[in-house]
Amino acid sequence: MNRADPPGTAARRAALRLLDAVLRRGLPLESALDAAARDLDRADDRAFAHAIAAEALRRLADLDALIDSATRKRLPDDAKARFALRIALVQALALDTPHHAAISTVLPLVDGGPRKLVHGVFSAVMRQQPVLPDVPTLPEPVAMRWLKAWGEDVLDAAARAIATPPPIDLSFPADSPPPGIEGISLLPGHLRLPRGTSVAALPGYAGGEFWVQDISASLPARLLGPGDGRTALDLCAAPGGKTMQLAAAGWRVTAVDASESRLARLSDNLSRTGLSAEVVAAGVMAWATPAPVDAILLDAPCSATGIFRRHPDVLHRVRPKAIAELAEVQQAMLARAADWLNPGGALVYSVCSLEPQEGEAVARTFLASRPDFVQEDEQRILPGTYEEAGGADSFYLTRFRRA
Repeated sequence: MNRADPPGTAARRAALRLLDAVLRRGLPLESALDAAARDLDRADDRAFAHAIAAEALRRLADLDALIDSATRKRLPDDAKARFALRIALVQALALDTPHHAAISTVLPLVDGGPRKLVHGVFSAVMRQQPVLPDVPTLPEPVAMRWLKAWGEDVLDAAARAIATPPPIDLSFPADSPPPGIEGISLLPGHLRLPRGTSVAALPGYAGGEFWVQDISASLPARLLGPGDGRTALDLCAAPGGKTMQLAAAGWRVTAVDASESRLARLSDNLSRTGLSAEVVAAGVMAWATPAPVDAILLDAPCSATGIFRRHPDVLHRVRPKAIAELAEVQQAMLARAADWLNPGGALVYSVCSLEPQEGEAVARTFLASRPDFVQEDEQRILPGTYEEAGGADSFYLTRFRRA
């Protein structure tokens, strides 16, 4: 940090790097955090930089509308001045940062003429005494895509869902939640706690009595039911929530994932909970099971647009081309995994996507190509599900049975 910079400037500089990583380079917010926050020593500064960027992404369309209302000539989308203004305005209007601090800490992020421009536009906007809408405006390309797919009611529910980060959901293998934890139970083996709860401080955490898992993410494994000692593959398994569900339900699980770092987290979770599974570091398309199995869970790589309320960056970096490419990957994985299933076995395919091209269309293509499979169950979790209790991620899941 330059000695002349006001305190807190470094966190705003990290936030600018984060926004640049997402909006200009198309990187996921979480994976860009380490590089963006490289100059920050304090955990709270790192967390604040992340909060600024995440809130700006939730409200980007409304922030840009305010900026455009105060400029004679529209600033380019990738102009540093626009990025700085987004950071200043989201602090002042959504994060309760005093106005003088919001602007003074971003001015060092721009040089020369843009510095004067940023100060002038910020002042002009704030003179209007603006208030960000309670329900954010979704990016237009996303809104048009979802409106066509799901209709206006779902689109409105999606906009409401992105307004605030979601609560915390816990999964646990017992019939009742761990003692000493109070929350809302929406399904057996589920408990919902308020956002911001310190999970590691909860009773039973060290003893592995529960794990964090959005309620929608818990549904695919539920489709397989009790294992009774039968064999199951959890493909693309990390970080392990579904693996733990299957193991807790009595399946003999082999968990397969290409990411060794994510598998390390899965192994840690298994160790903490005392559950067991064979862990294999391999990609689905490069690996083969040594013997057929009784059940397969494929939670396939996808656009992740269904988890937009906790990862708002997906709304801005996922393009139709990527959605189409990921649908092809899912189709190839389904085709390969299907041959590993015993006759009479169940294959569950799921994606945390809100794009029918990745869910329903993939399932239809699979069924058309495999007459030895029938579809037994199909669910689409849309925005608005459990809304009064805090909502749920959007998922597609289906269960096939091999003849």
